[in-house]
Amino acid sequence: MPLLRALPRSLFVALSLALCLLLATIAPATVRAAADGPKVVVSIKPLHALVAAVMGDIGRPHLLLQGAASPHSYSLRPSDARALSEADLVFWVGPGFESFLVKPLQTLAGRATAVGLAAAPGVATLPYGAAAIDERPHANGETHDGEHEHEHEHEHGHDPDSFDPHIWLDPVNAAAMTTAIAAALGAADPDHAAAYRAKAVALRSDLEALTAELAAGLAPLRTRPFVTFHDAYGYLTKRFGLASAGAIALDPERPPGAARVAEIRRRVQELGVACVFAEPQFAPKLIAVVTEGTGARAGVLDPMGAALAPGPDAYDRLLRDLAAGLRGCLLPES
Repeated sequence: MPLLRALPRSLFVALSLALCLLLATIAPATVRAAADGPKVVVSIKPLHALVAAVMGDIGRPHLLLQGAASPHSYSLRPSDARALSEADLVFWVGPGFESFLVKPLQTLAGRATAVGLAAAPGVATLPYGAAAIDERPHANGETHDGEHEHEHEHEHGHDPDSFDPHIWLDPVNAAAMTTAIAAALGAADPDHAAAYRAKAVALRSDLEALTAELAAGLAPLRTRPFVTFHDAYGYLTKRFGLASAGAIALDPERPPGAARVAEIRRRVQELGVACVFAEPQFAPKLIAVVTEGTGARAGVLDPMGAALAPGPDAYDRLLRDLAAGLRGCLLPES
């Protein structure tokens, strides 16, 4: 700018006007490029990362669940309601997971196409784990806490025939979802369909490389049994052959009673569990009680990426953070 001011005033004014005209032509083009894409809403951060990666610069999807918000009990913000009312596409796992979204999809997002990624071609679903530690019913249909099993299932939505909705924790599933995301975006926005397909091809290649890298890094953990706070890691453990010994609870919103905690501690000792993992959105006190006197270490795993900044890189960081958390607790000497 000092150099420009040294020029004759008439030339300075002319150059300034030319620069302003150039910026005026570039900025609207950038805005138009972002506005040309469909209006997209995504329920949770791992799926949002995949959608954002496929959309690239064409548009920015709106993320509903921020931070450690629960998909079972989330309350929509005004900005969420507005985004849903304007949406062309809504990506979610499905009604068995984001139950808060079922009615808003009907009342607010009536014109949007809802894409349940659990039903996407190529996505392999799993039943919930063999059973969370001590969740198996007795002959009289009660758990160790004296609760009737069918009442527990009804209240917390864990029908024994339902599948585990944490599908994104298998990167092979993420690759299949990427294809479905590109197809849905292309159908809603044919002008950019080729761009979505190209982004999806690149993302699937990255996911394939990530899967191979994680498999190599997690291989030494396969003989190290561990327990998680709730039954959310079946896809991760199956994909990478990890030695999960079960979960403390099927429902993360409902902590176990004192009798169950005592039984869990006994099982942790009996199975030679190396580590018990908490989650950042739940108080770690229970984990300390479970591990006390057992020889098991305490760690933290975050299946939703609560602390991660949303964006196209969040999925890669989520899986790398999970792998680092597993290694840090199961192989602390590494």
